[in-house]
Amino acid sequence: MPYFDAASSAPLHPVARQALLASLDEGWADPARLYREGRRARMLLDAAREAAAEAVGCRPDELVFTPSGTRAVHSGISGALAGRRRVGTRLVVSAVEHSSVLHAAEAHAAAGGSLTEVPVGRSGAVEAAAFAAALEPGTALACLQSANHEVGTAQPVAEVAEACGAAGVPLLVDAAQSLGWGPVEGAWSLLAASAHKWGGPAGVGLLAVRKGVRFSPQGPADERESGRAAGFENLPAIVAAAASLRAVRAEAEAEGARLRGLVDRIRGRVPELVPDVEVVGDPVRRLPHLVTFSCLYVDGETLLHELDREGFSVSSGSSCTSSTLTPSHVLRAMGVLSEGNVRVSLPRGTSEEDVDRFLAVLPGVVAQVRERLGAPEATTEPGGSGSLVVDALGKRCPIPVIELAKVIGDVPVGGTVRVLADDEAARLDIPAWCEMRGQEYVGEEPSPRGGSAYVVRRVA
Repeated sequence: MPYFDAASSAPLHPVARQALLASLDEGWADPARLYREGRRARMLLDAAREAAAEAVGCRPDELVFTPSGTRAVHSGISGALAGRRRVGTRLVVSAVEHSSVLHAAEAHAAAGGSLTEVPVGRSGAVEAAAFAAALEPGTALACLQSANHEVGTAQPVAEVAEACGAAGVPLLVDAAQSLGWGPVEGAWSLLAASAHKWGGPAGVGLLAVRKGVRFSPQGPADERESGRAAGFENLPAIVAAAASLRAVRAEAEAEGARLRGLVDRIRGRVPELVPDVEVVGDPVRRLPHLVTFSCLYVDGETLLHELDREGFSVSSGSSCTSSTLTPSHVLRAMGVLSEGNVRVSLPRGTSEEDVDRFLAVLPGVVAQVRERLGAPEATTEPGGSGSLVVDALGKRCPIPVIELAKVIGDVPVGGTVRVLADDEAARLDIPAWCEMRGQEYVGEEPSPRGGSAYVVRRVA
């Protein structure tokens, strides 16, 4: 069964498995002890730290291991903010950061801190100039991911780091998605990553803090990991994480080029095979193994279940999830279609045959889901009435968009359709539908019956 969700968690690399098993026998003792077993464990820990630091591009004494990538992010943000509290309380982040960064930012704001979100363009990237403009006096810390976890777009980290340096603001980079493919460029100040993203074991993160960055670890003091990560080190997992990071880096250039070719095939073929599809994210400045596309008139969760039944494991940033029923914050910030979203992230070793079979299966699966939802055909005939109202109150995505598409041909060119909807996703998906189908999105109006009225004018 092809596994196409490496951006969530990559399969365990063979080197990681070998190192894990070997260190279970050699690295079980306390590395803080001075007897033979402790010294052996300390040697393994030091060697792992040196290997990880070389891959990150920092000094070994600047890097600590944490229980997860999320813990690395939270510790990095809280420690840097606390260390610079005399400077100010402003935290600057991009609008498409991973939820671990945004949750830390929300906690900072709830505690009385100041928060600024830098918007992104339709490709998902920030403008370095816009990020620089957000670095107002009193900014204690800035955060920017190296590459986006949902759409793969690479961020201009080097340019932003230069702007942060000029403003005297440390930059924390969440490198979870990109570190396995290469070091992060630019003069960043702090960096966080997670081993299970590059084929290491789960439960190991790393946090690098450059010398000279004011940093005050939060929480009870602890003697281990320079006081920045409390608790007994999971040495076998740390050794496996460092060994696999070195291994994937050695393979990165060749495997990245191969996977980029497969992703280019998906990016090019999906719009040809499936009507009404939008491929999102930057087509050039992106991770080599990841592609995301959104299908009109499709519920993303249903589409994922059907692909799973066909033997493909993919994920989604769909506007409708069983837990939240809210749009993906990344897709919302980009202003692109959020319904029917599919993220394909290929693990190392993915074959051309698996990709070709995915492309063969996808059109039929999408067509079945659309037929089940009563989606319209790709074209419509001219109609007569100058204005129509579609009542989609109480209906979840993608139904409001489907109902709009069904009736747009019933109004003449210049006529309008008002879609009444109380689903939050409609605020994003109806304008995105208009852009995809060449119609004019007029705007949002209050609805006397609750929700909002989204006004669309037919121009084509």
